[in-house]
Amino acid sequence: MKLAIFDIDGTLVRGSSERLFWLYLAMRGRQGPRQILAFLLFLVRYLPTGGDVTIKKDKAYLCGLRSSEVAELARDFVKTKLLKRLNEPVAQRLRQHQVRGDTVVLLSGTLDPIARALADELGVRHVCATLCSERHGVYLAQPPETHPYGAAKLGLARQLAAQIDASLENAAAYGDSAQDLFLLEAVGEPVAVSPDRRLLDTALANEWEIISDGEVRPAVPQ
Repeated sequence: MKLAIFDIDGTLVRGSSERLFWLYLAMRGRQGPRQILAFLLFLVRYLPTGGDVTIKKDKAYLCGLRSSEVAELARDFVKTKLLKRLNEPVAQRLRQHQVRGDTVVLLSGTLDPIARALADELGVRHVCATLCSERHGVYLAQPPETHPYGAAKLGLARQLAAQIDASLENAAAYGDSAQDLFLLEAVGEPVAVSPDRRLLDTALANEWEIISDGEVRPAVPQ
């Protein structure tokens, strides 16, 4: 049995699931002045100390929404919108891991309700995604409790591996961004998916497998 770790946005699905979900919420009247103001105030408050990553952590547009309602909306969003945007070569690879009996994990900075709804549709048991702050079932305009991004994604992957008695050295990981390098460089089988320039350069230099535009460039055996 091997561990197979999949990023979501730009990897398992084309584009940003969270941006699409924001539009989905707006079209259903779940984005009003309160949510927009909370989002902007979060940036004003945390940008001076958080830098560029602040925009990634800004989930304050959920402020005031009930987590149970967001979870229900996320399930419908995934079924009606997101499944149409699956990156089929990567989704096929995920299914191959499942058939082989590997432990598949979705590890992503997207919202936890989105990731879990997608995992349910794909038959994936293990999920680690962004957990937003809430009180009494209502989301707050606070930094996320968990945010798998950059180096934090590697730390969470190590925790997950330990919990299920797996090894990152015997794991495959799929990512699309330079921010995934922390994780990709730590696993035995890194796979770059439609990589940005920095990840592409690293993948080529290290002769990693690359999946891009439906084509697969196999890794060079070490």
